[in-house]
Amino acid sequence: MNLRLDVDVQKLEADKLRKGKNKAEEELDSLKTDYKKLRLSMRTTGLGKTLEQWQVQVRNKALKKRLSESQKEEGELKDRVVELEGSLRQRRSRNSVVELKVSLSKIEEMKGKIKGLKAALQNCDVRIEHLKAKEGRQNEQLSYFQNQVRDRDHVMGEAVVQIREIADHLQALAIQADTLSVKYEL
Repeated sequence: MNLRLDVDVQKLEADKLRKGKNKAEEELDSLKTDYKKLRLSMRTTGLGKTLEQWQVQVRNKALKKRLSESQKEEGELKDRVVELEGSLRQRRSRNSVVELKVSLSKIEEMKGKIKGLKAALQNCDVRIEHLKAKEGRQNEQLSYFQNQVRDRDHVMGEAVVQIREIADHLQALAIQADTLSVKYEL
C-alpha cells in the first residue's frame, strides 16, 4: 500500500515538475522575445526607455526570477524523486526479506507437519503389519477349527452309522429273541 502511495506521489511530483518546466520554458521564450524587442527598441530609440520598455524589463526580471525559482524547484523535485526511488528500492528489498522470512517459517512449519505425517505413516504401517500377522493367525485358527468340525462331523457320521447298525442288529437280535422265546415256550 505504501509502495503504491510512494509511486503515486512520485508520478504527481514528476507531472508537476514537467508542467513547471514547460511553463518556465514558455516564459523564458517569451522573455527572450521581449528582450530582443527591448534591445531592438533601445537601439532604435537610444537610451531613453518608454514606460512600456520599463514594464517589459520589470516583467523580464520577474520572469527570470520565476524561472530561477522554477529551476530551483525542479532541482528539488528531481532530488525528491531520487530520494523516493531510493526509498522505494529499500522498501521493496525489505518486503522481499519479510516475504523470504515468512516463506522460510512456512517451510519449517511444513517440515514439522511432514515429520508428524511420516511418524503417523510409520505407526500405520506397523499397525497394518500387526493386523496382517493377526489375520494370518486367525486364518490358521479358523482352518484348524474348520478341520476339527469336519473331523467331528465325520466321527459323528460314523457313530450314527454304527448306532444304526447296532440298532438294526439289536432289532434283529430282539426278533431272534422273540422267535426263540416263542419256540421254547411251546
